[in-house]
Amino acid sequence: MTGQADEHHHHEPGAPPGHDHHGQDHDHDHDHRHDHGQGHAHAHGPGGHVHAPASFGRAFAIGIGLNTAFVVIEAAYGFASNSMSLVADAGHNLSDVLGLLVAWIASVLVKRRASARFTYGLRGSSILAALFNAVFLLIATGAILWEAVARLIHPEPVAGGTVMVVAAIGILVNGLTAWLFASGAEGDINIRGAFLHMAADAAVSAGVVLAGLVIWATGLDWIDPAVSLVIAGLIVWATWGLLRDSVGMALAAVPPGIEPERVRLYLRERPGVADLHDLHIWPMSTTEIALTAHLVMEQGHPGNRFLIEVASELRLRFGIAHATLQIEEAGGPPCRVAQGCIA
Repeated sequence: MTGQADEHHHHEPGAPPGHDHHGQDHDHDHDHRHDHGQGHAHAHGPGGHVHAPASFGRAFAIGIGLNTAFVVIEAAYGFASNSMSLVADAGHNLSDVLGLLVAWIASVLVKRRASARFTYGLRGSSILAALFNAVFLLIATGAILWEAVARLIHPEPVAGGTVMVVAAIGILVNGLTAWLFASGAEGDINIRGAFLHMAADAAVSAGVVLAGLVIWATGLDWIDPAVSLVIAGLIVWATWGLLRDSVGMALAAVPPGIEPERVRLYLRERPGVADLHDLHIWPMSTTEIALTAHLVMEQGHPGNRFLIEVASELRLRFGIAHATLQIEEAGGPPCRVAQGCIA
């Protein structure tokens, strides 16, 4: 007996109301199970570790609008007051506007239906957006460092009062935007990228306010580029984790929250499983995880109930929403892909 089990649009306890586990629309909301005559189980469901709302469209729109307006104001006053720290902060904010736009586009693309060519839809676009944000932010930081060093060598007069007022506005704008994304920062690396950018900007603006205060009180113009260097260091520190995680996802690495050995142990301990090989765990998007594995069964195919139960447990225990299990009979012809496999 062979079979495939599909679980569509089943609401999990604790999942947000109306939560769409695929980021797609379905024509039905009941469990749907049928026999395809294939030796694998395919379960669709929510990642157990995902708690972010389904859409951040309004947050993106507000954040992009506020930050675009502030970039124009900050850059104008930065050049007028001859403040490198303000100009640096404006450049950073401009990169974040682009980053928010890319993240927003990705959050829309992940909801596109699958096609014959893109069989998983465009879920991977959220990973590319997170990677783009990390790389672009680091490039923008490099430009800030270059100019700050030049200003540190040749300090120029800075209007400290203007710097303080404009940067204080930046704290409010960036802080509000970060708050809009705070609820999704833990469940989606794409949303986390947007949150980190805005939170970093708020901290940067606070540093610029402090620099303006010191310059106004002491007249030491070299404080402005020095603060820019500190700001750049903070940005690199805050962005490095995002870069590491997004590169890992782009290379189909096992997501950080999952221990492969625990997954392997769970599958090996299922009743009737004699061996396990060709285990792969990878992110389909910034919120969804997929798994494939070959299970060698002592008594042959265990039936659809076994497949459904294992897929459900993988989802609940590890947040693996898409599990595909291929069943092989113990003592049968050796599997060609088993050689050289990790598991």
